[in-house]
Amino acid sequence: MNHLGMKIFTPILALTIGGVGFYAINASAAKDDGKKNIDTRPLVKVEAAQAQDYQVRINSFGEVRPLERTMLASQLAGEVTSWHPNFVAGGKVARGDVLFSIEKDTYQAALLQAQADVSLAEAQLIEEQARGEVAKREAKSLPKSKVTDLYLRKPQLLSAQAALKSAQARLQIAQRDLDNCEVKAPYDALVVSRNLGVGQFVNQGATVAELFNIESAEITLPIAGFDRTFLPANIAQVDATVKTKGLNGITRAGKISRDLGVIDQATRMSQLVVRVEDPYSLKANLPVLKFGSYVEVSFAGQTLNQVYRLPQELVNKRTVWIVDAEQTMQPKQVEVIREEGEYFIISSGLQSQDQLITTLPEYPQPGLKVKIENNDTRLSTD
Repeated sequence: MNHLGMKIFTPILALTIGGVGFYAINASAAKDDGKKNIDTRPLVKVEAAQAQDYQVRINSFGEVRPLERTMLASQLAGEVTSWHPNFVAGGKVARGDVLFSIEKDTYQAALLQAQADVSLAEAQLIEEQARGEVAKREAKSLPKSKVTDLYLRKPQLLSAQAALKSAQARLQIAQRDLDNCEVKAPYDALVVSRNLGVGQFVNQGATVAELFNIESAEITLPIAGFDRTFLPANIAQVDATVKTKGLNGITRAGKISRDLGVIDQATRMSQLVVRVEDPYSLKANLPVLKFGSYVEVSFAGQTLNQVYRLPQELVNKRTVWIVDAEQTMQPKQVEVIREEGEYFIISSGLQSQDQLITTLPEYPQPGLKVKIENNDTRLSTD
C-alpha cells in the first residue's frame, strides 16, 4: 500500500472503531437502564408492643438467723449425773428432751419434808376447826358481851389456815426443784456449745450451754426506696422464696413476718423480716437451711396495670424506636418506672401495637426508611 492509500485508510479505520465503541456504550447503558433499582434500606426486625398487667417481683438479700437463742443455765446447784447423747455441739434435740440431770437425793428429801409439813399443818387446822366448833356451842349459854372473836378462836383458825398455805407453798417449791433436776430443751434446738460433764458440780444460775431455736428461722431484708414504693399494701404473711447460691443451692418457702417499722437514717432503707419454718427439716424431708447462710429472697409486690416490659437494650436514654405506617423510623420518649433484671417496666410513651424495632441499624435516624424482616403487609408501602 502506498503512502496516499495509508492517508485515506487511517481516518476511515478510526471512524469505524469509534462508531463501534459508541454503539457498545449505548447498548451497555440501555441494558443498565433496564435493571431493577437496588433497595438500600436497612433491614430491621419489629415486634408489636403489648400492654399487660404485671406483678412486680422484689428481691433482696439477707442472712439466716435463729428466731431465738438461749444461754441455758441450771436453776439448781448439784452434781451432773447424765446428759442426752445429742447434747453436744452441733447436736439437735427436740422440745422437751432431757438435756442433762442433776443428782436428786437432796431435792427428794426436801420434797418429803415439805409433804410432812403440809400434813402437820392440815392436822393443826382440823384441830383448830374442832376447837372453834366447841367454842360456838359453849357461847350459846353465855351473854353476848362475853363472846369475843378470841373466845370463838377465830384468830387461831386464821393462823392455822395460813400455816397450811405456807406449807403448801413450800411443797410446790420442793416439787419444782425436784422437777428441775431434769433440765429439758425449751424448744427444738441446735446445740451450739456445752460446757458440763458427768460428775461436774454446777452452781445455781451457771450457764452450761447455748441453744438456737430451729423451729423457725428469720431473715432480715433491707428494702431500698425504689422497691418500697412497690410493696404490697398488706405485707404480713406474703409468700416469699428463699434461695441460696452456689453449685448446691437450695430453695425454701417462707413468709414475710413483719416490717421493723423504721427507715435507716444512713442508708434510707427499711427492713422486712421473713420467717422460714423448720429450717433444719426435723419434721419434713426438705433441704436444710443452715443458720449463717446468705440467701436471696424474692416475693410478689404490687400489680401494675397496663404497662410494657421491654429488654433494656431497646431503651436508650428513655427512648425507643418504632416503625410508623410509612415504614420509617421514629423515636418515642417513654417513662421508665422500674428496672427488673434485664428489663425495664414502661408506664407511658408507647401505645399498644406500636411496632418496636428490636434490631436497630448502625446509625438510626428519625424518618429513615427501613425494610422489615418478615414484613407485615399492614405496614408495607410497596
